Amino acid sequence: MKKIIICDAIHQKGFELLQKEDDIDVINAVGLSKDELMNVIGDVDVAITRSPTAIDEKFLKNAENLKAVVRAGVGVDNVDLDGCSKRGIIAMNVPTANTIAAVEMTMAHILGCARSFVNANNNLKLDRVWKREKWYGVELNGKKLGIIGFGNIGSRVGIRAKAFGMDIVAYDPYIEPSKVSDLGMTHTQNFDDILECDFITIHTPKNSETTDIISFDEIKKMKNGVRLINCARGNLFNEKALYEGVKSGKIAFAGIDVFSYEPATDHPLLDLENICVTPHLGANTFESQEKIATQAAESALLAARGISYPNALNLPVKAEDLPQAIIPYLELTQKISYFGAQINRAQIKSIRIKVEGKISKYAKSLLTFSVVGVLKESVGDNVNYVNATYVAEDKGIDISFEENEVSSNYHNKVTVTLTTTKGVTAITGTVFEDIEQRIVNINGFRFDFKPKGKMIVFKNRDVPGVIANIATSLSEKGINISDFRLGRGKDGYAMAVVLLDEPIKKELLSSLNSIEACLWAEYAIL
Repeated sequence: MKKIIICDAIHQKGFELLQKEDDIDVINAVGLSKDELMNVIGDVDVAITRSPTAIDEKFLKNAENLKAVVRAGVGVDNVDLDGCSKRGIIAMNVPTANTIAAVEMTMAHILGCARSFVNANNNLKLDRVWKREKWYGVELNGKKLGIIGFGNIGSRVGIRAKAFGMDIVAYDPYIEPSKVSDLGMTHTQNFDDILECDFITIHTPKNSETTDIISFDEIKKMKNGVRLINCARGNLFNEKALYEGVKSGKIAFAGIDVFSYEPATDHPLLDLENICVTPHLGANTFESQEKIATQAAESALLAARGISYPNALNLPVKAEDLPQAIIPYLELTQKISYFGAQINRAQIKSIRIKVEGKISKYAKSLLTFSVVGVLKESVGDNVNYVNATYVAEDKGIDISFEENEVSSNYHNKVTVTLTTTKGVTAITGTVFEDIEQRIVNINGFRFDFKPKGKMIVFKNRDVPGVIANIATSLSEKGINISDFRLGRGKDGYAMAVVLLDEPIKKELLSSLNSIEACLWAEYAIL
């Protein structure tokens, strides 16, 4: 008998699905204290959890027989993924069960922003004030809705908003424009087009590119009376900027379901009148809870039986099947792929890796890690080692690998070539002394630096004064340079990799791009 423990409350349908299986022993641990839970997890094979139960070091230490963890929901903040990986425990989530619930919650907030019906309700019901003239709203019909992120949720929001007569403008550099235009909507590659809209909603994963994607500078560019909605992730809109914008009236109304820190019971935004807030209710429908429970139960069954691991977040190639020398290259390949996606942000056309040396026989395994690294920037937690190639195929991305048993310059090396609508980026990495990972080439420019930290990559015409201009721009913003690597070409161009002690803001990157000799400058974090 395989044992599956349910640590937190899920819909009854999930219990029923598990309990009818003859080879499964279901342990209902809902409501147990932390100490009580520790006493019953010693021999379980799979654990199903929600937010209340932390899959932390203590849990993992006591669950000696644990093979897999299923997070019944999307977020895995309460799951120690690194701890799971070190113990060979596979962590999974249920990312699509709440799609419709999240879409409809967004529509509720869009309507709330247009008509202020929550505040009007409170004014009448709680204050017993009948004041119709206070609650004039706007119609959705004819208004322009800007959608940031046109994936599974954003596209469905667009379809529903279009039915209200709204004009839809979508910004998503990682999709085919036809995905938008085929729906009678407008796709834009210029983010400023979004800032000109009457309503703006966001539906992206949270990463280095999307955190604070709307901040003080973006709000300044918006039209007076704009309405903003965030039902995706906290910190996509800078909350200080949002507060100032709503308080000043520049933002006529905001609808917020997510916060940077939750529970947000004492958040400054709650003090403002022209805002509707909800306590992260995006997935809170009876239907979505049933879907979450049944999908989590189905995943747990598959994992307990060792059949498959749907939506696994940490399932690499089995380390025991690989020589020790290849392990650092798995991590290196994913890192340089993620690095390439950050300095070549655009719709991805192809991912190709070339593996040279004795490690070339493992090129196919390395390709999986490369695809995960590239797609992590645009897809977030929805891509993993199991579904990476399928996600790439679904997005029309061509993936391939090349093997060469002989390597020039180094015993082994991996080159990841990423082709996007913006251009081609090729990055080569190697490992010294079995553990020291290095990036040694970017687009033909030779380097030698660790793939770690905050960095600016800067390509320029090789003329005097460029390094001084970069240093001055950083110094003026109080940014300290921890290292500076320069690669020079034979064609009159150079490339610099500037490692920094602090993160930079968008305006500084814009300033660097405005340097006369600059061809382009991008910011990346590894």
